[in-house]
Amino acid sequence: MSAPGTIHGVGLGPGAVDLMSVRADRLLRNARHVAFFRKAGRAGQARGIVEGLLHPEAVEFPMEYPVTTEIPLSDPRYNEILSEFYETCAAHLRALSAQGEDVVVLCEGDPFFYGSFMHLHSRLTGNTPVQVVPATTGMSAAWTATGQPVTWGDDVLTVLMGTLPEGDLTRRMKDTDALVVMKIGRNMPKIRRALESAGLLARAWLVQYAAMARETVQPLAEADCENAPYFSIVIVHGQGRRP
Repeated sequence: MSAPGTIHGVGLGPGAVDLMSVRADRLLRNARHVAFFRKAGRAGQARGIVEGLLHPEAVEFPMEYPVTTEIPLSDPRYNEILSEFYETCAAHLRALSAQGEDVVVLCEGDPFFYGSFMHLHSRLTGNTPVQVVPATTGMSAAWTATGQPVTWGDDVLTVLMGTLPEGDLTRRMKDTDALVVMKIGRNMPKIRRALESAGLLARAWLVQYAAMARETVQPLAEADCENAPYFSIVIVHGQGRRP
């Protein structure tokens, strides 16, 4: 019997091809099997990043989310549907590994930072060889786009999800020095109110499509939007100790 193949969770970074690591590039160009997540009917952001890099004979396995925003997160069906989806995807990858095939799973940003790959990793680890290639996160691309350091000296950095209740957002915003807010979308009005309550709105920046061709950077207080694109991040810079 052949040795089992390895499932590689490969971080692609924030979206610019030249921000990928050398290791990621090498694995991509030599991959015989490539898997990636996408919304139904879409090409997929991760797949778009690597356009032109894959071997022409690579076998692609698109993993289409069965649900995104159609069902509220609080609905028990949401977790049930996604859990079954991840189990099915993991089973397919496990079968390829059992045949001795290596698989590269494309991951936007870093695989272990709020990425879908971690749900495959938890199901594969222990029965299938898995390796992870880290990458530049979207948030580091976002604060770099502002042209300012995000933390100084002993600043504490907090990363929040815009899906949290407004009260939790406000409380945590008040208790930090530097701030990143992700998963904005339709939560923008709530996030703005929380920032204002925490006294941070005047220091907040909205970065959209960081490190991509459509990148925009503007003070959040001046942003005219009720909703933000998926690739949007709010940054509040720390003001800590410096020489």
